[in-house]
Amino acid sequence: MDRLIETLRQTLEGYVGDALNGYSYLTESKDGTAFTVVSVGYLPDKRIVDVSLIVRLVGDRIVIERDVNDKPLVDALLQANIPREQIVLAYAGEPTDEPAA
Repeated sequence: MDRLIETLRQTLEGYVGDALNGYSYLTESKDGTAFTVVSVGYLPDKRIVDVSLIVRLVGDRIVIERDVNDKPLVDALLQANIPREQIVLAYAGEPTDEPAA
C-alpha cells in the first residue's frame, strides 16, 4: 500500500506547477487517502479556480472521481506500472464496489 500511495503521489506531482496565468497545487487529506489538483488563475477581469483531479484510495485501488486533463491520469498511472485492475474511473461510471452508506 505504501508503494501505491507513493507512486500515486509522484504521478500527481506531474499535474502541478505553472498553469495558464496561474498555478496548480496538489492537496492531500490528512490520512493520505484523498488528493486533489486545484488550479488558480487570473485574467484581466476575473479569477479562475478549478479542480482538475479528484482521486481517492479505496483499499488497494485508485478511484479517480474527476479528471479533466489533456493527459488522463489513468494513462500516467499505467506508465508508472499501476495495473489497470487497480484503477477505477468513477467519473466514467465504473463501479467503486464500495458499500452503500
